[in-house]
Amino acid sequence: MTLVEVLIALAIFAAVMIAVGTFEANTFLYQSNISGSYQTAENAQIILKTMLTELREMAPGADGSYALVNAGSTTIAFFSDADNDGTEEELSYSLIGTTLYRTMIKPSGSPPAYNLSSQSTTTLMTSIRNNGSTPVFQYFDAAYSGTSTPLSQPVTTTAVRLVKVSLTLDLDPNRSPTPVTYSVQAGLRNLKTNL
Repeated sequence: MTLVEVLIALAIFAAVMIAVGTFEANTFLYQSNISGSYQTAENAQIILKTMLTELREMAPGADGSYALVNAGSTTIAFFSDADNDGTEEELSYSLIGTTLYRTMIKPSGSPPAYNLSSQSTTTLMTSIRNNGSTPVFQYFDAAYSGTSTPLSQPVTTTAVRLVKVSLTLDLDPNRSPTPVTYSVQAGLRNLKTNL
């Protein structure tokens, strides 16, 4: 073998090794992204299931306040017995930036009152990419037939009979897979007037 043949063989070997290394690195990166997206989707389903249950069981507060406190496009506050202790807690869900938070305030005292000093806030999920065209919360009145447009903001809380929650998830907007939106609708059982 001449020196030129050895150099050509080394160049071919190096090119093959670079190609194999790049392929393995890309495979690992895509597998990691897909695995992360799958885990995020599972978490979103658990969170939406919990929200659905709490919204359906919405009821007046222990202090007599109306069941739905605040009805915004990125935040909702209401009363529900989240911990099954027989007393309604004030719950709020808020999307701030790309992070979804849940705040709970337990009533205390006699008569019961909801004091901010007893609130606890939990970070539920990050990487939420809702934008103006996909609000997190949409509200519908008793006339909702499945195709109606949502109530416009600001929403009159006493008119709300159904809440739609949508979360658009994307771990990394610069990589695949593309964003996926998960939605649930909760009819407010305790606020029905047609019983």
